[in-house]
Amino acid sequence: MHRNVLLALLAAALFGASTPLAKLLLGDLSPWLVAGLLYLGSGLGLGAMRLVRDRGWTSPGLARAEWPWLLGAIFFGGVLGPVALMFGLTRTSGTAASLLLNLEAVLTALIAWVVFKENADRRIVWGMVAIVAGGLVLSWPTQGTATTGGVGPLLVGVACLCWAIDNNLTRKVSASDALFIAGSKGLIAGIVNTALAVALGASWPHIGPLLGTLTVGLLGYGFSLVLFVLALRGLGTARTGAYFATAPFIGAALSLWLMGDSTSLALWLAAGLMGGGVWLHLTEQHGHEHTHEPLEHAHSHVHDAHHQHPHDFPWSGGGAHVHPHQHAAMQHKHSHFPDIHHRHRH
Repeated sequence: MHRNVLLALLAAALFGASTPLAKLLLGDLSPWLVAGLLYLGSGLGLGAMRLVRDRGWTSPGLARAEWPWLLGAIFFGGVLGPVALMFGLTRTSGTAASLLLNLEAVLTALIAWVVFKENADRRIVWGMVAIVAGGLVLSWPTQGTATTGGVGPLLVGVACLCWAIDNNLTRKVSASDALFIAGSKGLIAGIVNTALAVALGASWPHIGPLLGTLTVGLLGYGFSLVLFVLALRGLGTARTGAYFATAPFIGAALSLWLMGDSTSLALWLAAGLMGGGVWLHLTEQHGHEHTHEPLEHAHSHVHDAHHQHPHDFPWSGGGAHVHPHQHAAMQHKHSHFPDIHHRHRH
């Protein structure tokens, strides 16, 4: 399996598992506080890992032009998105909410296609249609989906839109240090949401629920985001979002097992439509003659067809390494994704 595909699927598994677990943790806690603690756990854990890895604080190396993209991603994906999801979970079953999260992949792909001009061919489009249809079926208020009117699914949809914007903004900085990107998002979003929740009167949880929420945040939001950023480098936004769309099925399965959520014909119909859409995304192939414009950036790489440059420092000649390097103009043909080296127009 392609390494980047595996990274995206692992990110999906971690995030998918976090949705029903977060619903279990909600209890009588403020949804806003839980959202803050989830990201705080992510930020603190990843920040500590980065300090250990680098043996102290080191500069992330982001260019000045990249900071607005990262701050925008933090605002939409770290502040607005989790709050919308936590409030949505209070009015939606864990199973229904998990499947509704498939809409994130659709919205991610649409923004990437329409706004950022990323390629989306026929299979991607039909896959999005199938996932949207599943979301519409699932959002219809029924006893089987255990929703309270349309407010809960609407809020989950708002969370999906926030994360779709976040995904596309994060793509702009995906070549940078993934631990810094995910850790800074978690720390800033966690501090802001936790402080606001406490200021509005939220009760602080006992040590058990507190540690549980922080741990779920580190795994489901922190590690998941690190893997997602790494996958963005090699797959592009729409494709990574498509693989990430497997997350809700993992969450739905856990909800059925942990909370005994009821099932219905609508639930299984929605799952079938969404599963078909994900399959279309996963089986998409793309290849044509394309031109690489001159490019200079820094990321972990090996010397392959796209990396044939000299070094001004001692290098053994093998293995992955990181340094600023230049790409000369090149024209060739092969199967590819819209990764950090293939962001050309079609």
